[in-house]
Amino acid sequence: MSTRADGVTEPVAPRRGAALGAFAMLAALTLLCIAWEWRLAPLRPGGSALVLKAVPLAIALPGVLRRRLYTLQWAAMLVLLYFAEGIVRGMTDPAPGNRLGWLEVALALGFFACALAYVAPYKRAAKRAAKPMKRESA
Repeated sequence: MSTRADGVTEPVAPRRGAALGAFAMLAALTLLCIAWEWRLAPLRPGGSALVLKAVPLAIALPGVLRRRLYTLQWAAMLVLLYFAEGIVRGMTDPAPGNRLGWLEVALALGFFACALAYVAPYKRAAKRAAKPMKRESA
């Protein structure tokens, strides 16, 4: 448990560093997706409609910045698609696309790890709070 400046006790100590890391990784992944498909190594010269793959990441950014658990949870699942894409393109694209693919993998894993580090204490606290309820109802 931790106590905030206003005297309210929270069930878990918030991990601000993990939340900030998650936001930074997600913002970097969003910018990478835009730059990659628009200028750095698009599938078609002049840009590609794949730049739209950054939209779901951009939608998650405000909620991740506000440290909303639900947003961090679904964004952590979403980012696994970018992880998979990064592996495929890292192994199959010619340079510089292959290096961008591995960078995408690194950013996706970084976000996933930071999001889990932030969400896990809340999940454990919720599980502990639910156990006494089960005993009372039995």
